[in-house]
Amino acid sequence: MLSTTLRNSVLATGPTFRRSLATHAPFYEKDCSSITPPYAQLIGKWEYVRELLNNRPLTLAEKILYSHLNDPEKSLSGGGKIRGESYLQLTPQRVAMQDASAQMALLQFMSAGLSRCAVPTSIHCDHLIQAIDGAESDLKRSIASNKEVFDFLESAARKYGIEFWKPGSGIIHQIVLENYAAPGMLMLGTDSHTPNAGGLGLLAIGVGGADAVDAMTGTPWELKAPQVVGIHLTGKLSGWATPKDLILHLAGKLTVRGGTGRILEYFGPGVANQSCTGLATVANMGAEVGATTSTFPYTENMRAYLNATGRAPVARAADKAASMGFLNADDGAEYDEVIEINLSELEPTINGPFTPDLATPLSKFGSFVKEQGWKDELSAGLIGSCTNSSYEDMTRVAELAKQAKAAGLVTKVPFLCTPGSEQIRATMERDGVTNTLEDVGAVVLANACGPCIGQWKRDDMKGEENAILTSFNRNFKSRNDGNRLTMNFLASPTIVTAMAFSGSLSFNPMTDTLTLPSGKPFRFTPPAGRDLPIEGFTQGNTDYYPSPTPEPQPETEVIIRADSQRLELLEPFQSHFGDSGLELPPLKVLMRVRGKCTTDHISAAGPWLKYKGHLTNISENLLITAVNDEGGDVNVAFDHDRAAGETETDTIPAVAKRFKARNQPWTLVVDDNYGEGSAREHAALQPRFYGCAMIVARSFARIHETNLKKQGVLPLWFADKADYSRIGSGDIVETIGLADLIKGRQNAAVKLKVTKRTGEVFEILTKHTMSEDQLKWFCAGSALNFIRSQMS
Repeated sequence: MLSTTLRNSVLATGPTFRRSLATHAPFYEKDCSSITPPYAQLIGKWEYVRELLNNRPLTLAEKILYSHLNDPEKSLSGGGKIRGESYLQLTPQRVAMQDASAQMALLQFMSAGLSRCAVPTSIHCDHLIQAIDGAESDLKRSIASNKEVFDFLESAARKYGIEFWKPGSGIIHQIVLENYAAPGMLMLGTDSHTPNAGGLGLLAIGVGGADAVDAMTGTPWELKAPQVVGIHLTGKLSGWATPKDLILHLAGKLTVRGGTGRILEYFGPGVANQSCTGLATVANMGAEVGATTSTFPYTENMRAYLNATGRAPVARAADKAASMGFLNADDGAEYDEVIEINLSELEPTINGPFTPDLATPLSKFGSFVKEQGWKDELSAGLIGSCTNSSYEDMTRVAELAKQAKAAGLVTKVPFLCTPGSEQIRATMERDGVTNTLEDVGAVVLANACGPCIGQWKRDDMKGEENAILTSFNRNFKSRNDGNRLTMNFLASPTIVTAMAFSGSLSFNPMTDTLTLPSGKPFRFTPPAGRDLPIEGFTQGNTDYYPSPTPEPQPETEVIIRADSQRLELLEPFQSHFGDSGLELPPLKVLMRVRGKCTTDHISAAGPWLKYKGHLTNISENLLITAVNDEGGDVNVAFDHDRAAGETETDTIPAVAKRFKARNQPWTLVVDDNYGEGSAREHAALQPRFYGCAMIVARSFARIHETNLKKQGVLPLWFADKADYSRIGSGDIVETIGLADLIKGRQNAAVKLKVTKRTGEVFEILTKHTMSEDQLKWFCAGSALNFIRSQMS
């Protein structure tokens, strides 16, 4: 570990605030009783933990995690290493679910037989709204086409006392930041970008639906104690540089795997200079480096944001907690790594294509495009989404639009804008931001995820190589428009907007000029946004909003049609173990997956989102964009035991279904960082549904590995990554030593006996990250099976 005595931007005695809201309209106050963390209880537990740990200095992440421990002595006793080693049993304070992932989470929760959620829970309708031609018509069309799902979600919310944010209310992460997030709390969300809420100085962690069900049922939620990386910020952003450029730059340094099993904790004087929503942008994209979550010490700008969004009671409580040293790291706290970033030296950065960690400074991007031989053309510019749709983002791009309009310019390519919430949309409209953008050619979409997650009905460029520039967070192949040849480059909203007026990838607004109709040159000046509206936020259409803290209505019937093709009640998975003991039965290898395989590859989104609540139907897309390492084809698997009349090869889901029909359990061999990207648990449910019992990887992404464990799929890591290429389709794999591991034998190792199709037999050594409780889930067939057994 590296020790640092660098002072945090918020000292242990608590922040000293100036009256920063004097320039803003008087704020309103909500009833914050259900959203204010129980600071006295958390601080009491933190102080108890300090004694257990011999008063060693703690990072902010450790303070928040350890103050939410279910049983501190059980988790922390023993005196050994905690970070990266121990499993923590935690009690999150809140759960948030988006409409696509909420379906499966609720179906699992319903099977637990409880009458209400154990913690405050919310549902947000944002993923099922497709972008076609504009906000009003898109919203109406999507509500009609998804009525069955929305009716199910709303009826389940009424029955169990869950807050239901209707379609049109906005994107889950923006709504959580505006309404629920609070410094020092721990919350879970069924989306990988849940860490967005960390912009308010908490730990918000993206999980699969089964993990959310833990919290919703009052079951302690288990997390392997992450390492903590300290990101020391000095200097100040200037010119065209924005908080988005900070995280784009950091993604380039850390890569998509550099944050796995780690929390990114920012500190130093550069933190205090950032707006709360700017910090949220940074935390949001921490997911792209695999980080468990990101957080920041409590700052004046956080306090101002809480006040501006009606949560002054939370701010006052946080002030008090900060004064006791709870909301910042201790002096002398040790980080597992410290990364130094001078914000004054940052320039705009563009990342991509096809991976969010390929970072290129704007000053070098034109040369990069030329070197790659790409056309110097931009086909569309898209701004907004959960990453960059704050009031500050929108006012900053509106200033560019004003400059362009005054010069007689309009965008040269389609320019789409997605507001993050109804509150942002309404405030934009009131303050003239919307008109300003529309005047130069922008189309404002519904308050929803839209193109960022593939909900974009794009009629041009089908099957053609083209480049789009977006302020989104993720840019995997086919993700946005279903076209594998669309290159999505990630940038700040200001860079996307400026380049939309040029239509050229090589345009650098810091140095280059555009030619006006008059023939004169025009250069943009760096825009400045306003973090909070002078007249305060306006809530807009409150019909989209839920009643706060609703009581369960147990008489409500949850609406699922018997003939539904969108929703399907879940049947419990059976245990893998029969009379043969605690070793897995012989497993057939379905395929060896080559290279990057994200959850988008395993369970595609876009048009498949409509089947999120129907496991049988959505399983038809299993691994359909994955590459088979034996031949290099996409969505091709071999069936070496085919029956008469069956083909030697078929699609991957088709061969998986053949295995299921033969009652043949199977396994996958996969590459590094398997399952990176979205938190979607369908990427674990679908292989399990078809009979997968084990996946052996060079390495796993954190959320997906946990999702596999929850659904009763054993994730094993190659001890020697070279062994990946020794196992092929049709081989038989048997476990050796799994029984010893399950029985709790110390230092038990799991080996795999591989019988090749040629008859050759050999053994390979594996590693695992299974905890004692996770082994119980596996034996029961799934975590939910085990939870049910404990409740009966």
